[in-house]
Amino acid sequence: MLTETRSRIIASAIEVFNEDYSAPLQKVADNAHVTRRTLHRHFKDRNELVAVCEREMEVSCKKAMITAINSSNESLMQLKNMLLAGIDCGAKYSFFHKLHQREGHTHTKKNKDCADYDFIYNSFTNIVTELQKSGVINEKMTVQWIQNLHAGIINSTVNVSDTGKTSKSNIKNFAWNSFIKGIAP
Repeated sequence: MLTETRSRIIASAIEVFNEDYSAPLQKVADNAHVTRRTLHRHFKDRNELVAVCEREMEVSCKKAMITAINSSNESLMQLKNMLLAGIDCGAKYSFFHKLHQREGHTHTKKNKDCADYDFIYNSFTNIVTELQKSGVINEKMTVQWIQNLHAGIINSTVNVSDTGKTSKSNIKNFAWNSFIKGIAP
């Protein structure tokens, strides 16, 4: 029961903080359907909860992204699978990306989360650069622009998925088509 409650609080925190990083812990507790006291039985404060969320996102998103990168020798398929992996990670991916992009984040290679984020970003950069050289992606777009578009489409897809009005497979197709057409030459 404690593990189930703890997991529910973590999932709730990721969802809430993805929408509003400054949201109060009471909002996390309400979203997890627990009392604030129960939340504090599992986490002493906001910093501990955020740190645990970061580890959870790092583990699941890193695994999904590395699987996507290793899924094929074709760069276009790797790029597509990275997009789909981000969608499957849902709010975890969106929040993980936001944490590493937010003002005040101290990015250091000594931090495992930052190093993992760098590995994924560098792999993404290499894939995009290769696709630009082969003419599949517009050469005039910067990798940073394409990476932010990638994250934005994942975030939009996560938001649409939460409404439940469109099937998951259609959402993924819409996301991929929007992304690849948006970066085409």
